[in-house]
Amino acid sequence: MNKSTYVEIPVGPQHPALHEPLLLRVKVDGEAVVDVQVITGYNHRGIEKLGERNTWIQNAYLYGRVCGICNTVHAQAYVQCVEEIGGIQAPPRANYLRTLVMELERIHSHMLITAVMAELTGFDTLFMLLMRDRERIMWSKEIVTGNRVLADYIIPGGVKWDVNKDKLSKILKVLDFIEERMKYYKKVIMEDSIINKRWRGIGIIRKDEALEYCLVGPTVRGSGVKTDIRKDDPYAAYGELDFELITYDEGDVWSRMMVRVDEIFESINMIRQIIKKLPDGPIAGKALPRVIKPGEAISRVEAPRGELVYHIISKGGQRPYRVKVRTPSFSNILNGVIAYRNSLLADVPVILGSFDPCIACMERLIVYDVRKNVEKVVPIRKLIRKRVMR
Repeated sequence: MNKSTYVEIPVGPQHPALHEPLLLRVKVDGEAVVDVQVITGYNHRGIEKLGERNTWIQNAYLYGRVCGICNTVHAQAYVQCVEEIGGIQAPPRANYLRTLVMELERIHSHMLITAVMAELTGFDTLFMLLMRDRERIMWSKEIVTGNRVLADYIIPGGVKWDVNKDKLSKILKVLDFIEERMKYYKKVIMEDSIINKRWRGIGIIRKDEALEYCLVGPTVRGSGVKTDIRKDDPYAAYGELDFELITYDEGDVWSRMMVRVDEIFESINMIRQIIKKLPDGPIAGKALPRVIKPGEAISRVEAPRGELVYHIISKGGQRPYRVKVRTPSFSNILNGVIAYRNSLLADVPVILGSFDPCIACMERLIVYDVRKNVEKVVPIRKLIRKRVMR
């Protein structure tokens, strides 16, 4: 078929893969996908700019709302920067409790996307069972933080609430239950004929491509790349825990999902270690001063979707001068278009879902033009086409 006769099919902004607005302009030759363009910009909230107007403490709650699914890991990345600039340090017990909540969050995030992928594949029963069992993890998170979704738990210098032995015992019972259920779900995923047909050999990203295109998290580990910020640059209590770095070499949808399934078992193992090793002592250290000295800090954490980076600049005062957030979805969704090669139109939602996309957390961009000494906001399309500074 001549290139001029390709059919372009818009998948989105409202579409079957997720409940956030994103447009995929899919060019097809019959049912075969020829090219995919990612169009963003439907969900920009100005959350980086808003951070420049809030106080240091207010921003701990603001940036915990960048993503509802992984809110504690965003709060962790933010407070690490603030603690470095402000010269304060969280006590050991607080670091263990922070890690506990972040791993509970990782379990519920991975269970959620596994359920969504089952739904995209047409396996509604598996979707409902996973979502039902995930509620026990949300309940466990509520036991520790007081909230099942938006925790508002991690603050500069420590955490807000402590836990007692009775609460920890309840969490261990939940983990025992989830571990057995996930063993069953893993068996289903590995053996079900429909899942194998829809996931195996679909959306392949080779190891060299995953590195070249700067993919992160389970997406890059599903292509056999051994990288995880929890091991590469340990933070909180991760440096004191034993856990395996999960990778699969096939690079397809199935591999990316199996990385997440196996990481659930590693998170369960880590939480058990945390509860066993949990040190005594205070849950918060020195209070953050109202006015912070000038400084600059960068922090990296491993969110459920991959590497999350915060860069904060202080010029002194009660508010940050600049807060920059680079989320894992920014890399995976935009650069992951290589996964759509040699696929069919029906594979597009499944491939997109295998990135565990979060749209709200990726739509921020400010470019600084050093030649004109000005800041300007530009569409991502212009950045990709290298027309930002023209």
